[in-house]
Amino acid sequence: MNNENYKPLPELIPQNIIDRVSKLNTAQVCDGMNAMGIFRNGCMDASMMPVDSSMKVIGTACTVSTEDGDNFPIHVAIYQGRPGYVLVVDGKGYKERAYMGDLMIGAAKAIGLNGIVIDGYVRDKEGLKELGLPVYSKGFMQRSPDKKGPGKINTLVHCAGVEVNPGDLVVGDYDGVTVVPREHILEVLEKAEKKAEYEMKRQEIIVDYGKCRIEGKELPDIAPSWVTEMLKK
Repeated sequence: MNNENYKPLPELIPQNIIDRVSKLNTAQVCDGMNAMGIFRNGCMDASMMPVDSSMKVIGTACTVSTEDGDNFPIHVAIYQGRPGYVLVVDGKGYKERAYMGDLMIGAAKAIGLNGIVIDGYVRDKEGLKELGLPVYSKGFMQRSPDKKGPGKINTLVHCAGVEVNPGDLVVGDYDGVTVVPREHILEVLEKAEKKAEYEMKRQEIIVDYGKCRIEGKELPDIAPSWVTEMLKK
């Protein structure tokens, strides 16, 4: 085993930022990135979905690079993990073996990891639901993992179409996973919060329109202003 491949954990993202992100969903975060022209680099493949859609994960990325169903470096990364981190595993989309199941993920929960995102397959679906730790993967495969090593820990990885550095912000919900580069978090967050405020106002307008229609009152304008402007052009 070459220990030079295993880097230490990155610095945690401050809790006040995590608290702000917790009020947003992945779509709003993605829209914040889109406003900065980095949309394509932040949204993981549509096939990266949660084991249980009711779960949401937010945290600081710690990373693993592995391949061919080898979960040895994932074991090492889990056991050096800490609360506040989301384990992001670049498993190269390998389909022939599961990279982990309920025992490893149970250990990750006991250690306090916020969640796991893996470009590959997992197993023990019902057990993972019972554990309650947010897990995102490409799907399920019952065949057991291999154990070879060494792999790499806390280096740049490419997971499900996204470049992820240790220390980046990871956000996952029922729609999928979004990753925000650490150096852009505050800018993206500001734009995402503005989008969330806009959506809240739009929801109020839509509800009011429906109420007026049911009550036979004069209907307000339901079309967004940008639609009207584009029609004028």
